[in-house]
Amino acid sequence: MMTRKNIFAGLVASALLVASCYGSDCTCEDGYEVPAPEDVVMYQVNPRIFAPEKSFNAVAQHLDSIKALGTNVVWFMPIYPVGQINTVNSPYCIRDYKGVNPEFGTLDDFKKVVDECHKRGMSVIIDWVANHTSWDNPWITEHPDWYTKNEDGEIIPPIKDWKDVADLNFDNQEMRLAMIDAMKYWAVEVGVDGFRCDAADFVPFDFWKQCCDSLRAIPDHKLLLLAEGKRKDHFDAGFEMNYAWDYLAALRQVFNPRRGMHVPASHLFEADSSEYAGVPEGCVKLRFTTNHDESDKMSPIREFGGERASMAAFVASAYLHGGALVYGSQEVGYPGRINFFRYVPVDWQECGDLYNEYIRLLGLYNSIPAVRKGNITAHPHDDVLVFSKNDSEDSVLVIVNVRHEDQVISIPAEWAGKECTDLMSGEKLTLGEDMFIEPYGYRILR
Repeated sequence: MMTRKNIFAGLVASALLVASCYGSDCTCEDGYEVPAPEDVVMYQVNPRIFAPEKSFNAVAQHLDSIKALGTNVVWFMPIYPVGQINTVNSPYCIRDYKGVNPEFGTLDDFKKVVDECHKRGMSVIIDWVANHTSWDNPWITEHPDWYTKNEDGEIIPPIKDWKDVADLNFDNQEMRLAMIDAMKYWAVEVGVDGFRCDAADFVPFDFWKQCCDSLRAIPDHKLLLLAEGKRKDHFDAGFEMNYAWDYLAALRQVFNPRRGMHVPASHLFEADSSEYAGVPEGCVKLRFTTNHDESDKMSPIREFGGERASMAAFVASAYLHGGALVYGSQEVGYPGRINFFRYVPVDWQECGDLYNEYIRLLGLYNSIPAVRKGNITAHPHDDVLVFSKNDSEDSVLVIVNVRHEDQVISIPAEWAGKECTDLMSGEKLTLGEDMFIEPYGYRILR
């Protein structure tokens, strides 16, 4: 079985690494630029799958492999000290907004990782938990009025079941300023390039507007701001990206319909159109088949019905419309659940064909602008997702079988008889009127 190091050293990975550095957004030798939202290929780092301790140093050893995937944004899950009162060891239970969890290393260790990402042309964003803190955060004793209280004057959790955290009161202007000051610290003093804002739907719009405006005012420091939520007003507040939760729900319905139901592949076009309705030009819904929350329930391989199904779902997610996300471990086909409250060892050496397939898919995604942001033409079908994407330079046809049975589809009339290249295999072919697609197979034709 090939290791990540061997694959990265191979000609295919090397060629695609070059292809992923397109335009002005990736200048690996002389610096880096934060990519436009429509060009984002994001990799989520859960430090607890890289090492039981000193995780930052372990992540640094994987950066070449992460870059080889086509990554231009690395998102670190919360790196702050974890609260010890009512603890479940969740990284989203923040004891100090300007501190570093010693489990992962030191601040200097993290700065080195950020610098190494930048050297490879990758931006770095960090998780920000604005909605709540741990019960032993100094704010609790120093500023109890910064928290939400019940009728008895007791600080309360944001949700009954979230007993390890205390709800912040956004009516308090001093708390807001302290929060924004801490975010500026990471951008200015540490050099991060943006934030993924946790539980953004729980936090009021006017705070996010104040926060985004303040961060955007930092001189000479472009930032990428991602909201974990699906409210349309996130974009009005200043976020450029938020979560494609509704599209993920539609993907699950199509790939795994409930007993007695048949959800056509064309439902994904309806979900896409609905999700993007009212989204400003240049802003993006982050599309994914898994992340830390979803992987805690099951792996995408199990959820979508096997490795081939998980890859078909990834193509249907990333290629139709939106920014692409890879959660660290899915590229090596980790089959089990990942509980992000503790260390979970992942065998990074078992990469093989799956890792290489992600490299190929994301290399094409990076190197062909029409794939990322071309105009979409839907070709509805019950069992196969068929769409073309076009810009002034290219026309690409994507065909994804969302079923575990063979399918034969009619080729769209405007493509029938055309000479094409299968971008995954390099095969040259002339399209007929029909095409056979194996279970959970996909074709990307140019």
